[in-house]
Amino acid sequence: MELNSFVISAIVLLSVAAITVTLFKHLGLGSILGLLVAGIVVGPHSPGPYVTAHVEDVRHFTELGVVLLLFLIGLEMKPKRLWSLRREVFGLGTAQILLSGLAIAAYSVFYAPSWQVSLLIGLTFALSSTALVMQLLHERGDIATRHGTTAFAVLLMQDLAVVPLLAIVPLLSNRGTLSSSVPFGEQLLIVVGMVGLIVVFGRYVVPFALARLLRQGNREAFALVVMLAVFLAAGAMHEAGLSMALGAFLMGMLLSTSRFSFQIQAHIEPFKGLLMSLFFVAVGMSIDLPAIAAQPLLLAQHVVVIVGIKLLVLFLIALAFGLPRGVATRVAFMLAQSGEFGFVLFGAAKALGVIDDTTFAVAVSVISVGMLITPLLVRLGDLLARRAERRTTGQTSFDYAATGVVPQGRVVIAGYGRVGHTIATMLEANQIPFICFDTNPAHVERGERDQRPVFYGDIGNIELLTAAQVERAALVILTIDHGPSALRAVSHIRTAHPHVPVIARARDLEACGNLIRAGATHAYPEAIESSLRLGAEALQMLGVPTDDVDELLQGVRSQGYAPMAE
Repeated sequence: MELNSFVISAIVLLSVAAITVTLFKHLGLGSILGLLVAGIVVGPHSPGPYVTAHVEDVRHFTELGVVLLLFLIGLEMKPKRLWSLRREVFGLGTAQILLSGLAIAAYSVFYAPSWQVSLLIGLTFALSSTALVMQLLHERGDIATRHGTTAFAVLLMQDLAVVPLLAIVPLLSNRGTLSSSVPFGEQLLIVVGMVGLIVVFGRYVVPFALARLLRQGNREAFALVVMLAVFLAAGAMHEAGLSMALGAFLMGMLLSTSRFSFQIQAHIEPFKGLLMSLFFVAVGMSIDLPAIAAQPLLLAQHVVVIVGIKLLVLFLIALAFGLPRGVATRVAFMLAQSGEFGFVLFGAAKALGVIDDTTFAVAVSVISVGMLITPLLVRLGDLLARRAERRTTGQTSFDYAATGVVPQGRVVIAGYGRVGHTIATMLEANQIPFICFDTNPAHVERGERDQRPVFYGDIGNIELLTAAQVERAALVILTIDHGPSALRAVSHIRTAHPHVPVIARARDLEACGNLIRAGATHAYPEAIESSLRLGAEALQMLGVPTDDVDELLQGVRSQGYAPMAE
């Protein structure tokens, strides 16, 4: 029975999604599986009432989430980041995708209608779950370990591989937008022209427009121009007969070097999260449970074979690239599952008629089961890796240095005015890495002239804190003069990342107390500190010993400036 009222359908969908996501995240299985299950429950293939029978229309709309996702991936693909991991990304990552994809394609030849479709299936299953693996690494504190950075590099290459894979899906379909009546030379000119248009807009027009809007303080128009740029790029590639996501990725790459990249990510992230959530729900609605139940042994066979192929290939390639046996084992078991991009690619392939409903249902089921067993695979990989390390080193105790953990050490500074500039200079002189955010375009331009990592962004925006990876910071320093923004930032950081220390500048004792109550580790009242320094200098000039003056200052500060308040 289809629910006719839009409001009732929305209530049912959101209620089911909230319950399943909460349950699955509580069980440590991730939100994506929860969204898929929610889609199954409210979809037309479930025995109960369903929200809509027009699943294709819902999925077409929510594919905008895929466009935004690829834009954000492009926004993170800064050339320096790729270059530092070039061997792992382009060497290990490429070898993993090609060899795993070919091996899985050879297996799927027995079930696919053509070798082209088998190759698409093999390369798609070769991709792993970026969201799941990165969340596991974060929860386990393994991001900075050698196996953590290696897994991240492979995932980075897999994210890049999604772009050409999405681009070739329409070419396998009879519904591709490139018409065979158009000469190849003309098609090529159209593609080159559209790419050139995106480059001009992304490199010059969009940054110029964003800078002008920020000078006018028009943040609403800033967000709208960013969204317009993304969809213009996506539309241009679509008109050229290629994937919309490819255009969004190119625009993200072009904007990744701008001073607005973090704030752009903060604006786009909520829309991407909502649309991608609805996309996974729509994918879940498409899952045909009766078709899966008809061949349970075949599904189990597919899962075992595909996971086994990826385990073997990943382990051997990692060894060939000189990684220790323990690291290779951990990387292999962590990346053995297939990932969420498979839902995107198989969804696009199904929508274009490249694969049929039965193949789509089985493929999505293989991905879901693989993600479901990943936490168990990771634990098994840890056990085998520890045994391998003990055999290699002859040690039975845990060696912290062998994990490859390196200190993060990055400082996040909020505000690049006179105080922030001074702190940045001191950190730079001591070779301590830092990143700075400011909402004043003039301060951002000054940071660019100083050749320092100063970006436009509101530190009180929780999405910006996520984009800047504040959870990995060694320290956050708030030098901003705007009290509400400072309080909002302290509250967000203390709630989401209680382990990160925060020191803040305050105007006076009242503001200092508010920041401490909000969760700041230390707060220093600017006016009182200036008075103390003037008083200390006066005492020293009048002959009071330096030790006595230092003791006096330390005593006042240790009492929370209470003597000054009195």
